[in-house]
Amino acid sequence: MILKGTLTAIITPFDNNDNVDYSALKKIIENQVIRKVEGVVPCGTTGESPTLDHKEHREVIAKTIQWSKEMNRDFIVAAGTGSNSTKEAIDLTKGAAADGADYALVVNPYYNKPTQEGLIRHFSAIADNSKIPLILYNIPGRTAVSLSIESIEKLSRHGNIAGIKEATGDLSFMLRVMEVIPEGFSLLSGDDNLILPILSIGGKGVISVLSNIYPGRVAIMVRNYMENKTDTAKKEFYNLLPLMRAMFLETNPIPVKYAMSCLNYCQNNLRLPMTSLSLAYHETINEHLNRIGKDQ
Repeated sequence: MILKGTLTAIITPFDNNDNVDYSALKKIIENQVIRKVEGVVPCGTTGESPTLDHKEHREVIAKTIQWSKEMNRDFIVAAGTGSNSTKEAIDLTKGAAADGADYALVVNPYYNKPTQEGLIRHFSAIADNSKIPLILYNIPGRTAVSLSIESIEKLSRHGNIAGIKEATGDLSFMLRVMEVIPEGFSLLSGDDNLILPILSIGGKGVISVLSNIYPGRVAIMVRNYMENKTDTAKKEFYNLLPLMRAMFLETNPIPVKYAMSCLNYCQNNLRLPMTSLSLAYHETINEHLNRIGKDQ
C-alpha cells in the first residue's frame, strides 16, 4: 500500500516536573484518531526526540501505538528512530517494530556529516535490519548534510524504504526527486507551507506540524486536493498559511507547543535547550487561533 495522506509529527508533552505527561499525550493521540488523520509520527523533531532518554523514547512510541490502535487498527504510526549512530538507529528501529509501529522515520545522521556513500550505507543498514519499512527524512537545516538526488534514487529502490519526508524547502529539488523515484515510493512534504505545491508535482501527503493544532482541517485539505477538489483545498490552504508560517517564528516545536497549550492539550513546557515561545510572538499566534477558530 502506498504511503499517503496526513501524518502528524506529534509533540511530546511534559509536566511541570519535566516528566513526559502521558495523560496529555493520550488526549493528543485520541484527538488525532478522532479527527481522521492517516497517522502520527511520535519522537520526531517536533516530539523533541533529542532530549528523550532511550526509556522515554521507547515508551512514548509504545503508548502511541497502543492508544491509537485501540481506536483504529488501521491508523498509521511512523516512529521516529533516527540517530547519528547507525547502530543506535538500528536498535531504536528494532524496538519500534517490536512494539508494533508501521514505519520508521529515520533522519539524516546529524553532526558527524557523513559523505553520500556514508548516508547510503547508513540508511541501507537500517533498512536491511528492520522488519518495518523506512521513511527517509531529509532535513539539512537540522542535520548539516543533505541526501543528493543520486542517493535518493538509489535508496528509493531498496525494497524496505517506502518514502521520503522532504524538508529542504526547495521545490526544484523535489521536482528532481520526483523524476528519479520509482512508482510506489512516496514523496511527503516536510513543510506545511509547501503541502499543496508538493501534491501538485506528484507528492503523496505531508508529515505535518500544524496538524497537531488542526488535524481535521489539514487531513481534509489534503484529501480534497487528492480527490481533485482543488478549489476547496486551496481555500483552506490559504486560510491556514499564515499560521503555518507562524509555527516557525521560533524553532520548531516552540510555537506549536505554545499553541497546543492555548487549546488546553498540554502545558507549555519544553526541555532545555528548547525554551518557551518569546512573549513578543504570543499575540500573533493568538490572533491566528482566534481567526481560524477552535473547530479542528
